[in-house]
Amino acid sequence: MTQARRFALPPLRADARRNYEALVAAAGEVFAAQGPDAPLDVIARRAGVGNATLYRHFPARRDLIVAVCVNEVEVLCALGERLGSSCRPGPALIEWVRSYIEHVSAHRGLAAAFNSDRREDSALIGACREAVLAIGTTLLEAAKQDGAVRTDLSIDDVLALINAVATAAETGDHERTDRLLQLIVRGIAG
Repeated sequence: MTQARRFALPPLRADARRNYEALVAAAGEVFAAQGPDAPLDVIARRAGVGNATLYRHFPARRDLIVAVCVNEVEVLCALGERLGSSCRPGPALIEWVRSYIEHVSAHRGLAAAFNSDRREDSALIGACREAVLAIGTTLLEAAKQDGAVRTDLSIDDVLALINAVATAAETGDHERTDRLLQLIVRGIAG
């Protein structure tokens, strides 16, 4: 369990946990398609629950956005761990970078909606960032040791580059996104 997950724990009772997970999954899909201002009743219907169940788990829209963000970070970190243990370091890093770009660009507007000055949000953002930095650093260092990427790279540099590509990818121009990713791959190659 990452530090980020500790901020958004689902309920322990099996039926409540199923509803919670169904709501988070549905919200992820609906937010990806319609943005973070999508109607909450659409999310409840897609999850197969009533509006009262949605509001019992997520009293405010922000609470649902937080849960979706934490879930997405968990998915991205788990992917990084799988890639790190099953692929050569260079391809593992590149596949994770590609997934990171898809993750960020598919959930357009969520980061902006989630950004606030609330102290608990700052702690959650920090925990999510630390989880991404940890797996990204692991993949990057392995790729450096394998000679697949330049040794002078930092994870902050790589994340800055891929965040820029992810922002450009929000337009839906997949050819441009692939071209930008290939430019990054060539630029960081060892």
